[in-house]
Amino acid sequence: MRGAPARREAAVLVPVYRDTRTGALRMILVRRGPHGRHGGQVAFPGGVRDEGDESLLATALRETEEELGLHRAHIEVLAELPATRTRFTGFHVAPFLGRLHDVPAEWRLQPSEIASVLDAGVGDLARAEIRSEAMPGMPLWARPLRTPVLRIGEDVIWGATLRILTPLLPRLAAGEWPV
Repeated sequence: MRGAPARREAAVLVPVYRDTRTGALRMILVRRGPHGRHGGQVAFPGGVRDEGDESLLATALRETEEELGLHRAHIEVLAELPATRTRFTGFHVAPFLGRLHDVPAEWRLQPSEIASVLDAGVGDLARAEIRSEAMPGMPLWARPLRTPVLRIGEDVIWGATLRILTPLLPRLAAGEWPV
């Protein structure tokens, strides 16, 4: 009998900032490159904890710098958010909310991991009409499964990323943190 995948620690940064022109609260997500277990998915910058990472926060900051070229000096960590796990790949994901001091005019993407950056309005992510269900497929799944999603244009947010976002969006909208 096959058991559940071994637990692997990972961490992500949930980068938010206030648009200086409009005052709108915005969030940065990434579209993963086509390869790897989570290839093509919309996610937060982050990844697997390395042996040299002193904490999961260190993992989130290191991975964000590697994937987006965003140095930790430009990030103010506001909170550690409730952890979640990936249901089929065995990752225990620790998310951290981070306020960006400034947003680069051009991201320095790690092309082997990141296809593009999505800069989304928090208000847009909270709109009820973008919520639906879909049947995304994953290489480890025997068949596609119906799951909740957010649709932002051509992009679909689901899985662990959606489980991090769902309780966070109302807290951001309520102004729980100074962004």
